[in-house]
Amino acid sequence: MALLISVVLLGGCETQRDGLDYSAIARKVGPPKAGHARIVVLREKGFGGIVDGAWDVQLDGMPIPGLKTGTFAFVDRPNGKHELGATEAAFPGVTRHEITAQSGQTHFFVARTSKRKNAMIAAAGATGGGLLGLALGTAFTSGYDNPGPIDFFPLDDAAARTTIAELKLAQ
Repeated sequence: MALLISVVLLGGCETQRDGLDYSAIARKVGPPKAGHARIVVLREKGFGGIVDGAWDVQLDGMPIPGLKTGTFAFVDRPNGKHELGATEAAFPGVTRHEITAQSGQTHFFVARTSKRKNAMIAAAGATGGGLLGLALGTAFTSGYDNPGPIDFFPLDDAAARTTIAELKLAQ
């Protein structure tokens, strides 16, 4: 129960990130080169504090480093199918989200804690944590669509540009 209360209380914290904003970067680097698309992953403001570490996010198995609260990261990739992924130490599952990149387009995704991870945190809090909480949480959430720790949600261009205006480049 104490863990759940801590998560709720820390959920209201907000941190300030230093770095370049998306519009400045887009002007500096320009559009993706011919035959490529830009894939932008962002993590909204609103959660911070002592447990605000960078998430282990990958695109096609290659790390996208530094994705913390209030930041974004981007990569340009050739046309075709790609996979956003996420893992977390001691979390029993991997997130896999397929993307079809189209030349000249920018694809925005917001990364949020997955429904499964939220349910496992609640189960651990309700059982007092420990191995019993982990075992019960794993059992109760085994049928979730995404077995991993992070959900990726596509954003339309207008919503993405509004949200990303407040964020800074991941370091």
